[in-house]
Amino acid sequence: MAQMFGAKAGIAAIFALLVSSPSAYTAPAASAQSMRVGAITSQPIGHYEFCETHADECRAGVRNNTPARVTAYGWSVIREVNAEVNGTITPMTDRDLYGQDEFWSYPEEAGDCEDFVLLKRKMLIEKGFSVGDLLITVVRKPDGEGHAVLTVRTTEGDFILDNLDDAVKPWTATPYRYLKRQASFHAGRWVSIENGDAMMVSSVGK
Repeated sequence: MAQMFGAKAGIAAIFALLVSSPSAYTAPAASAQSMRVGAITSQPIGHYEFCETHADECRAGVRNNTPARVTAYGWSVIREVNAEVNGTITPMTDRDLYGQDEFWSYPEEAGDCEDFVLLKRKMLIEKGFSVGDLLITVVRKPDGEGHAVLTVRTTEGDFILDNLDDAVKPWTATPYRYLKRQASFHAGRWVSIENGDAMMVSSVGK
């Protein structure tokens, strides 16, 4: 009986995060749309090596899965996780931390942009969000430097969690050129982003 109650409680928690009526929807203000993804593309070497030691986190999921509608409570959880990780992890390069250029891992006190993304993704999965809606994404900053952010897929469009910004924004409201991201149907595969050169609006470079 206790196990049954726990299962029901877990389902209720996920329902509270991901299903809502339009009146309960409070996504970040600004117009949004979904990224248009293309063919399978190369997996970043750092993620490939991460998957070698975290195979359970790089498995196939549900093909042709559709994103969920996020509730007002779900959005509050997303914002809290983004701000918490940004506020507690100190930005530091892999070269300074590990003596090499690419080493993806869960940060404890410090990490680079990929580490911020991994931790946010892990925390949101633990809170009931779908693996297929939390996608590590590689972008290029206005200065040409590579960067990683977390894309959250929703029925209202794709939104970005970024260690350079505590605000959760539609991807079209960021200053980045979007290159590729994890496939929603397989956490160990990556797909290109075909409309990544779309005009960005309301963006402020950091």
